[in-house]
Amino acid sequence: MNKVLSVRAILIVIFAVAVATVPSSAAAETIRIAIGTQDTTINCATGGLIIRELKLLEKYLPHDGRYKEAHYEISWKNFTAGAPLTSEMVAHKLDFGAMADFPSVLNGVAFKKQGERSIFIGPLSASAIGGGNGILVPIDSPVQSLSDLKGKQISVPFGSTAHGMLLRAIRDLGWDPERDVVITSQAPEVGGTFLKTGKIDAHAEFVPFAELFPYRGFARKIYDGSTVGVPTEHGLLVTGAFADKYPELVVAFLRASLEADRLFAADPEKLSELIQSVTGIDAEVNYMFHGPLGIQTRDYTIKPEIRKALSTAVDTLKLLKKTDTTLDLNTWIDERFIRQAARAEGLDYDARLKSYDRLPLQGNDARTGEPIREPKLAGQIWVKGEAKVRAYATPQSTLAALKELARQGRVARVAFVHDRETGVKLLADRAFFVESDRGGARDAHEATVVAAFLTQERARAWAAANHGRVRPPTHVTAAAQP
Repeated sequence: MNKVLSVRAILIVIFAVAVATVPSSAAAETIRIAIGTQDTTINCATGGLIIRELKLLEKYLPHDGRYKEAHYEISWKNFTAGAPLTSEMVAHKLDFGAMADFPSVLNGVAFKKQGERSIFIGPLSASAIGGGNGILVPIDSPVQSLSDLKGKQISVPFGSTAHGMLLRAIRDLGWDPERDVVITSQAPEVGGTFLKTGKIDAHAEFVPFAELFPYRGFARKIYDGSTVGVPTEHGLLVTGAFADKYPELVVAFLRASLEADRLFAADPEKLSELIQSVTGIDAEVNYMFHGPLGIQTRDYTIKPEIRKALSTAVDTLKLLKKTDTTLDLNTWIDERFIRQAARAEGLDYDARLKSYDRLPLQGNDARTGEPIREPKLAGQIWVKGEAKVRAYATPQSTLAALKELARQGRVARVAFVHDRETGVKLLADRAFFVESDRGGARDAHEATVVAAFLTQERARAWAAANHGRVRPPTHVTAAAQP
């Protein structure tokens, strides 16, 4: 009997050891995926808000191989800036983060100082010419250009992409940023309040506030980041530890981001409304960035301009004495994961890498039927009560359509035109227009609007060179009257 019990005991021990040594891939594993987002920084939407709200990540998480028995715990946390998001990544509370170029570099530096690493795994949106940042003045300010601000006070969120743009713009004027202007630090919400109450001469801002404040009617944009011409971007980062342990999950997250991008391209109006419902950022402003010919291009490839934007951020942060740590972009930027994600989605990464096309504005003029050929002349109107934005081939047709809508008692939620030189999308009621006479017509009513511009200064220069005359933003207000 004792021998039988002894044999049973031995068998039980052997079984227990066998169970304990089963490979971990077959055992149930709880995997935390913690993601930091910046919902109000709407250029991060396809790497955060849309994935979360439409539950896209869940579609791509693997459930085979080593993940066959895996249980995923997905958590999301929203931030208003990149710095606190980075703090939680460094503290191992987050695995992924979405942020702009300057905060991204500071993220990489913070990890390096800790003896660890983060990885830049791909962009979400970008502007090869720097669109998305801007310098604003109160709506009734006499200031028309940056050159009018010498000796004035300009606020900006310190360490942001807008801060870098402001310093480069001041440098281009030959000014000394410590003597010729007074630069102070203000967060977007504070800067907006100061603009509204006229307590600041000017305020420099990033996405979406450089467009949001003018859209809401209490500020004017006198300078756009595209004037500097330095690329800017928003992208995704992951901790090195997570990427090393779960590379397949990094690819899954990027596949979810690619689907978010496809959905936005298919229905920008609907997704713009979704962002508004979550953040309070007006759908018209979301569309201004993400719709056809938007201010920034949603692009998943790591183009040379993306690397330049990040390199410029490194240099500017050193200039600002925000960091003394060198970040090796060749190792910090890693495109292996986005290439794998693109391949899994049937996308040609190398073809897109060579393309700089924005989401095109296709079709014919909603008013005249004329084909839309030239992006810098195109216009759009989002009519209240309509699901889709109407497109127009020229500024003249856009303004005529506004007048027709007013005559019909219809309301335009927003109207857009494009800067004749840079192509940047503008709010029509904040743009300066250049008119010319058709065939030498003497009647001003026969004048044709041939171009739109962000600033009065550039409109005047173009008008002088092209025998035109400048009309102020009130031109649009008048055009909207029946």
